[in-house]
Amino acid sequence: MIPDKLRKELEQQHYKIVGSHSAVKTCHWTRRALEGKGACYKQLWYGIQSHRCMQMTPWVACDQKCLFCWRIVEKTALAKLKEYDEPSFIIDECIREHRRNISGFPGTEMTDRKLWKEAQNPTNAAISLLGEPMMYPKISGLIDEFHKRKITTFLVTNGQHPREMEGMSEPTQLYISLDAPDKATYKKTDRPSFKDYWARLQKSLELMNSFRCRRVIRLTLVRGLNMLNPEGYAKLIAKSGCDYCEVKAFMHVGEAQKRLPREAMPSHDEVKAFGQQIAKHLGYTLAGEQRASRVVLLKK
Repeated sequence: MIPDKLRKELEQQHYKIVGSHSAVKTCHWTRRALEGKGACYKQLWYGIQSHRCMQMTPWVACDQKCLFCWRIVEKTALAKLKEYDEPSFIIDECIREHRRNISGFPGTEMTDRKLWKEAQNPTNAAISLLGEPMMYPKISGLIDEFHKRKITTFLVTNGQHPREMEGMSEPTQLYISLDAPDKATYKKTDRPSFKDYWARLQKSLELMNSFRCRRVIRLTLVRGLNMLNPEGYAKLIAKSGCDYCEVKAFMHVGEAQKRLPREAMPSHDEVKAFGQQIAKHLGYTLAGEQRASRVVLLKK
């Protein structure tokens, strides 16, 4: 599935390709946690352990080309396969590659060896690394297999696959990315491939209400692009019935540097102020913030 040129480019960016269509990569916060330099906001807010979190995807292809994405989205609109790797194979290989990725950490004085030993056996899978995981036809089997192994799952989807959401096995935490308060801004920001993209998003938000797991809406704010109409965001978020909403700044890193200027990255204070406006319209409260990631948490 992955052309040789794309595979080489991904590997240069430290992705480890697994099988025909999956990948794993060590998260920035996993590295920092192993070196005793802090933890991801997911640890602060949801109780996972950053040093035992494995960031992966079962499907490197994506059906959107979001302007703010740090990934090489212009090159990952790939054709579907007729045959797919099994969930157990993907997980086995992801863990194997994850261990290889962190194998050199004991060689540095900063590494906490106890945490490093624990990190060999991940306890959480962040299914959000690259591409759109809902495009993997056996996503329910993947979630089930992770849970059989006592590994929790944080699944992030772009909201373009409501049909696949229906009847899907429940992850530990379900995210839907919401990057615009209206149809026109969504098209400009996310550059979707489906003609009925707005209807798909609305349906996915409504379906979120049927899930019993922890539900989160994630906003990525870009100054001068989608950082407008907080009331519009609030109306969309209300459809989902989500437990939490993460309001986060676009970060001027990776491939996003080629699409957007550095000035498009809002400050933490701007993100917080915008989040508070949404909370006011939504009836949620500001429950947390982390300046390092320029993110705030709204709670139902």
